[in-house]
Amino acid sequence: MTLAPARENVLAWLSHRVPAARIKHILGVEQTAGDLARHYGLDEAKARSAGLLHDLAKYFKPQLLLQMASAEGLELDSVLVAHPHLLHADASAIVARDEFGVVDREILEAIANHTLGRPNMSQLSCTVFVADAIEPSRGNTPELEILRRASVQNLHAAVWQASDYSLKYLLETRCYIHPRTVLTRNWALQMARSKETGKMTEESIAQIPS
Repeated sequence: MTLAPARENVLAWLSHRVPAARIKHILGVEQTAGDLARHYGLDEAKARSAGLLHDLAKYFKPQLLLQMASAEGLELDSVLVAHPHLLHADASAIVARDEFGVVDREILEAIANHTLGRPNMSQLSCTVFVADAIEPSRGNTPELEILRRASVQNLHAAVWQASDYSLKYLLETRCYIHPRTVLTRNWALQMARSKETGKMTEESIAQIPS
């Protein structure tokens, strides 16, 4: 077992299970997560590994995703049962562990959290969550450009803005919204505001004459 599997082995495995466009996305997430990790002084190798592994189960059939989640003892609420695709992040972490021998908990959590997020998730999870939303092949809409700028200014702000981006799409398309998306958004917003408040306080103190 290992911290991170050989990259070529993962790409070979993916080449038989996902289309070329998805591999392009995966490579974009790998690179973007690594860039964000380096920017924030996090473990770049872990971020890149999580990015590379994040969509292993993207094209698994709904019944298989439900079976894997049940076998793993994951809680299956009504939204997940109705839309098993949302389980592909958790299932990808299971494949990373069982197929590729990944044992690093932070990497596995980053993979599992990349779709719905999770309140109190690690900064590494935040980088993969944001990278999944902003990697280059996603396009160049004004909203994405705003999100990309936010991603290098305040990581938690980028998480809540990415959540808002998802929520807007889900509302417009009348899709189910998993409660964890809302909980993640609110947590990240609180964290971003706390950071901004702390920064303002530090700046105010710095301006007090000695």
